[in-house]
Amino acid sequence: MRPIIFSKMDFSHSNLFGYIEDLQELTIIERPVRRSLKTPEEIERLTVDEELSDIERAVYLLSSGQDIQGTSVVANLPVLMRQNPAETLRRVLPKIREVLRVAGVEMQLTAAVSFLTVLQEESVSIHTYSHSFLHIILQNLEHRDAGVSNAWLETLLAVIEALPKETVRHEILNPLVSKAQLSQTLQSRLVSCKIMGKVANKFEAHVIKREVLPLVKSLCQDVEYEVRTCMCRQLEHVARGIGTELTKTVVLPELVELARDEGSSVRLAAFETLVNLLDMFDADDRSQTVLPLVKSFCEKSFKADESILVSLSFHLGKLCNGLYGIFTPEQHLRFLEFYKKLSTLGLQQENGHNDNQLHLQTLEQEKKYTSVRKNCAYNFPAMIVFVDPKNFNLELYSIFFCLCHDPEVPVRYTMAISFFEVAKLLNSDVYTIHKELVTLLQDESLEVLDALVGHLPEILELMTNGGENSGSESKLLSIPDLIPALTTAEQRAATSLKWRTHEKLLQKYACLPHIISSDQIYYRFLHRMLTIILTNNVLPVQKAAARTLCVYLRYNRKQEQRHEVIQKLIEQLGQGKSYWNRLRFLDTCEFIMELFSKSFFCKYFFLPVLELTHDPVANVRMKLCCLLPKVKSTLKIPTDKHLLQQLELCIRKLLCQEKDKDVLTIVKRTVLELDRMEISVDAFQKRFYENDLLDQEKERQEHLLLEMEQLEKEKQKNEGRSTNINDKMFEKKRRDSKTSSVLAKSINLSVSGSSSGTSAGKEEKKSKLVRSQSFSTQVLHPKYSNIDKCPNKSSATGYTSSVSGMGKSCMLSFSDDSFRTHSTGNSGNAAFPSSSSRNLFNSADQKNNGNKESQSRKMSM
Repeated sequence: MRPIIFSKMDFSHSNLFGYIEDLQELTIIERPVRRSLKTPEEIERLTVDEELSDIERAVYLLSSGQDIQGTSVVANLPVLMRQNPAETLRRVLPKIREVLRVAGVEMQLTAAVSFLTVLQEESVSIHTYSHSFLHIILQNLEHRDAGVSNAWLETLLAVIEALPKETVRHEILNPLVSKAQLSQTLQSRLVSCKIMGKVANKFEAHVIKREVLPLVKSLCQDVEYEVRTCMCRQLEHVARGIGTELTKTVVLPELVELARDEGSSVRLAAFETLVNLLDMFDADDRSQTVLPLVKSFCEKSFKADESILVSLSFHLGKLCNGLYGIFTPEQHLRFLEFYKKLSTLGLQQENGHNDNQLHLQTLEQEKKYTSVRKNCAYNFPAMIVFVDPKNFNLELYSIFFCLCHDPEVPVRYTMAISFFEVAKLLNSDVYTIHKELVTLLQDESLEVLDALVGHLPEILELMTNGGENSGSESKLLSIPDLIPALTTAEQRAATSLKWRTHEKLLQKYACLPHIISSDQIYYRFLHRMLTIILTNNVLPVQKAAARTLCVYLRYNRKQEQRHEVIQKLIEQLGQGKSYWNRLRFLDTCEFIMELFSKSFFCKYFFLPVLELTHDPVANVRMKLCCLLPKVKSTLKIPTDKHLLQQLELCIRKLLCQEKDKDVLTIVKRTVLELDRMEISVDAFQKRFYENDLLDQEKERQEHLLLEMEQLEKEKQKNEGRSTNINDKMFEKKRRDSKTSSVLAKSINLSVSGSSSGTSAGKEEKKSKLVRSQSFSTQVLHPKYSNIDKCPNKSSATGYTSSVSGMGKSCMLSFSDDSFRTHSTGNSGNAAFPSSSSRNLFNSADQKNNGNKESQSRKMSM
């Protein structure tokens, strides 16, 4: 045994002295904490008698408590109003009114929120509310603090919507006349402007014309630019209240005058109000008044007044489409060029500037230019409508490319959000923006990827099935670029810390069976989902991967691949060493019960699930017990009677052998639930009719996948067999070239007859295969929001029988004439295939090959 050596410990005097200094520093740090504690006298003042009721305690705290206690009472006012509204209005509210006169900012803000909450919860009638609360709101409306004043104003504006007209007229509108005068304070006039906009929607047009419009004109000509700006932004609400005629004669002249105001904020407000009111102006007003103003705004934005660039770029799409009918071709082109110029603002040297005039852009300018390009990205769908989607490739594709490759993340983020709208507008020409989709999928910013993923299934569907004019060649060529982009996006999301983006991406990848082939999904995505389930540490991500894997398994078209995946799920998850993997196996089984038929689950997963009743970890057994009712619902009697016996045996063992109290409690509860359940039988029952129909549809589609796989195998086999026959015939012709002409003719006739029969059989089989594939595409193409539901086809049985019969007739197409007549004579029996008949026809096929070889030998001799 080696001696312990304290090599790193030094007990010298200097080191001990250093330790003491550190301890003294810690005591110095603790001193302020001790001083901040309340003294016994302060604690005594804060203590309230516990026997007091809520109302009495509130009154006491408002009367003699500290500010923080009074604020807590004000914040608790909605609760008091719900419990005892009469006593609260009689005793508490008068105290709150007194306290608010001298209260601080925090209590004022809390009171404004509480009063609004009482209104929204409708604790009292609106009449009682206006009588008790309205005067307090109006009293604090002109508080010296701007934040407090705005908080009370928001409460008042919400109250105006609920108050009756007469109350608004007497309590709010009449005092407003004096509050809007120039002699009042700036804050009072600003409040009057906002109240004016809210009141305009409350009364009839003639009342507004007589009592509100004079005040509106006065405030539009106020000496302070803040008042003019505020009133200008309320003109939209006033115009909606007075109607089209008065808007044309009163509001429009005021807007024209404000658009030429000396204050830039006033001009900006006038421009935005004009754009929002375009639908209320007729064609003459738009062409003669609005259009010249807009043109002057656009010209000044680059030369003299860059402050309106951001607002102009934000409203440009709405503006162009609102004035679309009055544009000349020249004006149309001019506005389009203006949009293109804004889309690249700050990225390149502007025309009209010399090198001497160029200077480094400040940070503020860069932010402004980024906002302009972001607004251009926001308006891009509107500009496609303005240009016409047919002209997209010629007019707007270059701008679309620049915005998708913009150096700033907010611009690319906005393009990712609007990508789906662009794809819908392009319709059949959507394939032209496939490269940009790949670019955004591979973007370095996960915010861009997260924005794009929201509508990824719809975008991919449009990319692969978009319109009649987008040929199949372009769709097939797009797939090789798309798959690496999708895998790269998933890997980048997996390596980041933003697991919600990763979860969202995996959920959206469930659409891929409708986009790419089954083999591509199997080799590029399916095993990746299994790896995520096994290695990822985030539970929502694992569940999303498990569900997507089940969807891939649901639409996989090769039985060998399905069996391999099922075996991996059972071995690596259900029988895994980690209890976490076994829990995920149960989650996966839930998804399988949701997406697959009952018979599929019972065939592959029923017994592996029951094996977990012996799991050594209590959490696994607990989760299994919660899942047992769903497991039992997959059984059908009498087909699954032996599985029901296994289930009952496992439950008895749990009841007898379970030692964990929590698990035993859940087992007993589960037993009661299982006893109340009724098991569906093979025949349809009324109470389970819808569920049985859905399960039958799932089972039919699973059989359809098997039939299609068998059909494709037979097709490949027959194509290979026909190739071998043609090669043999060619060799026979070459060897028998010296035989008699009669024999050669007979040989040629027999060969041509057999080859024509083969080609006819192949053509018939190809046509039926194409029909089967198109039918399967229709069946297996549900909506992405409910991927497990499929449309019901009434011709399922007929289709299955025709597929089987067709496969057998093709197998017999290479036989001699006697076999052909025999197969056509038994066509009625071939419509209902069985395993025995399939073996019989296989043996017949082998006999036909033997007869053909013997005939060929006789003819050569």
